[in-house]
Amino acid sequence: MRKSQLIIALSTMGFTGSAFATNGMNLEGYGPIAAAMGGASLAYDNGNAAVMNNPATLGLSAQGSRLDLALGMLGPDVESTAGPFVANSGGDSYFMPAVGWNRKNGPLSYGVGLFAQGGMGTEYGGATFMSAGSGLPTRSELGVGRLIAPLSYEVSPNLVIGGSLDFVWAMMDLQMAMTGAQFGDMVAGLGGTETYGSASGGLVTGLSGALTGGLLSGVDWTYFDFSDNNDYTGKTKATGWAGKLGMVYKVNDRLNLGFTYHSKTSLGDMKGDATLSMQVDVTALGDAALFGGALGGAGANNVTIPLTGTIRIVDFQWPETYGVGMSYKASDKLMIAADYKRINWADVMQNFQMSFTADNVAANGAFAGASMDATLYQNWDDQNVFMIGMAYKATEALTLRAGASFASNPIPDQFMNPLFPAIEEDHYTLGFGYAFSPVSEVNFSLQVAPEVSQTNGQGVTVDHSQTSWQLMYTHRF
Repeated sequence: MRKSQLIIALSTMGFTGSAFATNGMNLEGYGPIAAAMGGASLAYDNGNAAVMNNPATLGLSAQGSRLDLALGMLGPDVESTAGPFVANSGGDSYFMPAVGWNRKNGPLSYGVGLFAQGGMGTEYGGATFMSAGSGLPTRSELGVGRLIAPLSYEVSPNLVIGGSLDFVWAMMDLQMAMTGAQFGDMVAGLGGTETYGSASGGLVTGLSGALTGGLLSGVDWTYFDFSDNNDYTGKTKATGWAGKLGMVYKVNDRLNLGFTYHSKTSLGDMKGDATLSMQVDVTALGDAALFGGALGGAGANNVTIPLTGTIRIVDFQWPETYGVGMSYKASDKLMIAADYKRINWADVMQNFQMSFTADNVAANGAFAGASMDATLYQNWDDQNVFMIGMAYKATEALTLRAGASFASNPIPDQFMNPLFPAIEEDHYTLGFGYAFSPVSEVNFSLQVAPEVSQTNGQGVTVDHSQTSWQLMYTHRF
């Protein structure tokens, strides 16, 4: 079934949601003006989306105030296969609003913006191979948003500089299943190769002891569950700060050059309640020794042990980014823009680290108060993104736009996870702007990402394509 998720980026209320991965976890373009031009945005006026692109371009706007209200829809189509087994993600439409206000007063521009940075998300049913035999649904939902205070200053008729202070928040839901063999491979003490990740801590030591000591004869699957199943919030949450710098230099009346730098975020660990469940095979002595007979499963197979506790997502950050760009007015009607961005995923996406601590309660038996540190290797590469676009003023009221972007896939084949298939590469875009009056206009963009396929080291293939749009209303006063 199709699932539509409304993503409300209201940081003061603590709400957010996921925006599906495009350039890694970044959107391919912020604001429909830039998005329609392949995402190119660093050297011309593209409205209040400047707070996400290059804050210096706010200084290119007209004197007075501008209010932008926008809504975007991201429509991923994700299919995962493992041999004859097929799983289709039910997360196929994600709606994402944004708002920005800016005032230019002489050489000074200032304002505020509320935008979703990006994220990723998938949803698979419990009857698919993604459940690892548990029969439970699996899903991921990551959302990162920003409340941004920008400032730009026109140093001279040819030079504008700008910057912003960004309050950043992140939220995540995760329901992830592993087979007993996959989990065992993460534990060196059980002979695991630790090829795709590692697991350690008191809980792992106790589980290993129960297996080697004859209390358990096997683990069928494990299941990490921290999900509030709410379209507006995530089970785990964190906040922090980041900043941006930018400049625009007007070489002449036709050519502008732009530069921007986005800092790495400083987010705290995401935290929330969680359940870690295991289906195990219990020996005659195992149930009494581990849970005092509470499971009633002595000598039984397929006994589920649910452990309640808390989870931390350790040191999740958004990467440092820098970009350079240009815009060129080929005529009074035609403008061409081109940008290059470098997104430094390698610094922040080497590992995905979780730390689970079981509640110190009797229901958790011998595992009460024990912890597990689980690491899934990611080893993302830095990403190069090239964007080009054009805008043609067909009439005084109508502007037509088109563009494309070309990016490298940052995820190595071996470590691609079908819960996090941020593998899109190229995007092709169209759009228009229509001015109803000197103070009122709408802008629209359509973005299409052709299907890409990737197979990971465990033989799972993901096919991913995407169709998205953005719509914005602007009022000047």
